[in-house]
Amino acid sequence: MYALSTVLLACALTFPTASAAPAASGAAAEPTVEEARLSAGPVPGEILRRAGFDDVAPEFARALADTATAEEARELAGRAGRELWRRAVDRAQGRGDQAAELSPDDDRPLYWARLGMTRAVRQWQPAFPLDAAGRADLLARLERASRGQDSLDFPADDGVRRAVVTGFDPFQLDGDIRRSNPSGAAALALDGTVLTTPSGPVRVETAVFPVRWADFAEGTVERTLLPHFTPGPRQADLFLTVSQGRPGQFDLERFNGAWRGGALDNVRESDTGTVPVPGDVPTVDPQPQWTVTTLPYRRIIEAGTGPFPVFDNTFVREIPAGATTPVPRPDGPTPGSTAREGSGGDYLSNEIAYRATLLRDALDPALPGGHLHTPVLEFGPGNTFPDTGEITDEVFVRNRLDITAQVREVVGAAADAPR
Repeated sequence: MYALSTVLLACALTFPTASAAPAASGAAAEPTVEEARLSAGPVPGEILRRAGFDDVAPEFARALADTATAEEARELAGRAGRELWRRAVDRAQGRGDQAAELSPDDDRPLYWARLGMTRAVRQWQPAFPLDAAGRADLLARLERASRGQDSLDFPADDGVRRAVVTGFDPFQLDGDIRRSNPSGAAALALDGTVLTTPSGPVRVETAVFPVRWADFAEGTVERTLLPHFTPGPRQADLFLTVSQGRPGQFDLERFNGAWRGGALDNVRESDTGTVPVPGDVPTVDPQPQWTVTTLPYRRIIEAGTGPFPVFDNTFVREIPAGATTPVPRPDGPTPGSTAREGSGGDYLSNEIAYRATLLRDALDPALPGGHLHTPVLEFGPGNTFPDTGEITDEVFVRNRLDITAQVREVVGAAADAPR
């Protein structure tokens, strides 16, 4: 995801824990902006029905209503979230029910089903005491589990290299609620797979992230990646954060900037300023304005990974040392400058890349990793009008499959490079 101003992405942080039971159950919460879109028109329901995921939220709500204690509810939230993630992964990888009308590679059923579940948690009135902190804990458990963030699992095997790949939810849904995100589709297709490369097998583990400024400020990226960046027998050998970028091309983003540009997120919130780093994770002090990819970008570009061209993107926007006005820099930042856009912009694509590479620099600066922007996923000709168009078409599916296949090849090419 580029910013709208460029081209429309044991040491771990802990979840908030439920407090002691209050005297009475807290009031149900209003649905979020994202959850409200479930009822804003027919598209979300059609996506869920045609994928066979329309049973997910109702069954979860019934199970939630049957819980007798806060502990039962917490256990259910984690278990149901993991079951949803696994169901979406299995569907994307050709397991489970393949008879649904919607293409198995589609990432949107996971997104809309999760929102139905989180809405159910907000609206639930339990028979036992549950305060606002307890409800927030349930939501956090459900979010993390249903995004694959707590199920990354690498073998301690010297003969297998380990790659972490992340994707994002659909976004810009106020412009077209039918949107899919190819980075999320790639995450579902790759999770738990083993790639064959000339230098040996590569195990891939994936997760997806929300398009919300607040979650990033609260440390969702660091919480997910920290256990797998920490040196040890299960440390990742490679990481690739992925999001949707420009039409018709992949971009390997060379530089990441410490700046939030303020574009609206999926809950219509904006934030502008220096990227806030959690205080309880390893980091670099003082906080740098720029981080740099350690991906073998030349090797990836030369590998011929698929039908779309792959570019080494070095463009940034900076305030030069001693100046006050931002200027573009086609070849990267100059010494002492202040970031205003990384190569991947100033939205959450740049931010996930900045956070991941900053964590890398604090733990293992030689760890190969960085950000990949995919091509924009587009509908076929004649299906470009959200109010009258179809939720899918042959061009849309083919493009998403082609992008996923090329992401897989990029991961393989990056993992095959000597470290």
